[in-house]
Amino acid sequence: MSIEEQLKDIIANIVHVDKSIIKREGTFKEINADSLDIVQILLNVEETFDIEIPDEDAEQFQTLGDFVDYVERRVTAKEKA
Repeated sequence: MSIEEQLKDIIANIVHVDKSIIKREGTFKEINADSLDIVQILLNVEETFDIEIPDEDAEQFQTLGDFVDYVERRVTAKEKA
């Protein structure tokens, strides 16, 4: 399963939405994710992929695609380290 698919699963489970509505060009707001949902998503992703997402980085995500790209870069960098 790709990182993007894993992220969609995590987001769908926490926000209680159908995975099919989670699009790269969409936003957390568009899927009705509140601030608590976002914190839970970030914590779950950090645990799942064994990465750290600093608050200042998380604040920069404009779209879900930005989030996916960020996690993919962090996971790839961790694997190369």
